[in-house]
Amino acid sequence: QVQVVESGGGLVQAGGSLRLSCTASVLTFDDYDMGWFRQAPGKEREGVSCIRRSGGSTYYRDSVKGRFTISRDNAKNTLYLQMNSLKPVDTAMYYCAADLDCSAETVGPFRVDIGYWGQGTQVTVSS
Repeated sequence: QVQVVESGGGLVQAGGSLRLSCTASVLTFDDYDMGWFRQAPGKEREGVSCIRRSGGSTYYRDSVKGRFTISRDNAKNTLYLQMNSLKPVDTAMYYCAADLDCSAETVGPFRVDIGYWGQGTQVTVSS
């Protein structure tokens, strides 16, 4: 059973920063593409960013480009999302996802197949 666990959420003022972390209990972390998704109240879950298993390719939804940075440390089985210049519209539950096919579609408008989800970490940005 793969366990995916997020941490790092919290309350921050607009313009502030947070870094989310995600660990996955898999023997071969670098076999998996990874990603971050979010869901705001009353809205559909949406892809925020994803990273290929080698870390060589990343994708972002347009609304976070230039503000968010995804990265991974395969030696530590850990995925990160550095979020800068946060806005109130970024308020959502953020979910880490493992075992997906990271591409532009992952951060597009349609649902994609995800192997494993974390339980989520809340990010709240006050104005």
